[in-house]
Amino acid sequence: MIQKLTSAERAQQLATLKGWQAVEDRDAIRRAFEFADFNEAFGFMTRVAIKAQEMDHHPEWFNVYSKVEITLSTHEVNGVTERDIRLARFIDSVTV
Repeated sequence: MIQKLTSAERAQQLATLKGWQAVEDRDAIRRAFEFADFNEAFGFMTRVAIKAQEMDHHPEWFNVYSKVEITLSTHEVNGVTERDIRLARFIDSVTV
């Protein structure tokens, strides 16, 4: 069973992630990325999409040209879980 992180656990994990912030109006984390151009942004999104599919854990995201904004939250528990933290760490590892 997937467990939602407590407020303290979420804050502790968030402090270890580069550039990720708590979403003010919901139990989620968010990070914005900017790339050189659309091709670079799309390549990044493709790498994230492949990993997300492997994890069966899909981000919410928004893309305009070279900008990508990603929000992570586990919908089954309506909040941040260890799955979100693992995906955030992967996302950070493939950032150009």
